[in-house]
Amino acid sequence: MTPAINLLKQRGIAHRVLSYTHSADVDSYGGEAAAALGLDPTQVFKTLVASTEKHELLVGIVPVSGSLDLKALAEAAGCRKCEMADPAAAQRATGYLVGGISPLGQKKKHRTFVDDSARALADVHVSAGRRGLEVALAPVDLVALTNATYAPIGRPKP
Repeated sequence: MTPAINLLKQRGIAHRVLSYTHSADVDSYGGEAAAALGLDPTQVFKTLVASTEKHELLVGIVPVSGSLDLKALAEAAGCRKCEMADPAAAQRATGYLVGGISPLGQKKKHRTFVDDSARALADVHVSAGRRGLEVALAPVDLVALTNATYAPIGRPKP
């Protein structure tokens, strides 16, 4: 079990765990999850860690079918600018390896933002805390467990 799955069980949150065989040579962990599990990429969300100009880490959760708009994330967080966090810093702060960072059960609490597109979905799929492991849950539960804010932080891939 991962901290993410343990948290869901402890809180009694309805969820489904899905697993697949992770390939070490993929470019997109989220894309791999969607393809391997036969899921719509607009329902599979990736968890990305960004850093503000004041070195605060923020968590952005966006569909794997698009990308994180750092300018929109900065605006949502009320800061001047954001950039992607150093992968080692993201791993230390969350307790998860890159490619398996779950928004749930992180070592430290970070301000978290979920793309607005999640509101229209019955459930979203996010990393369960390990490459090759996803969890499906209602967006309202994801927002409640992470104390997240909905914001238009995703942008479609060109």
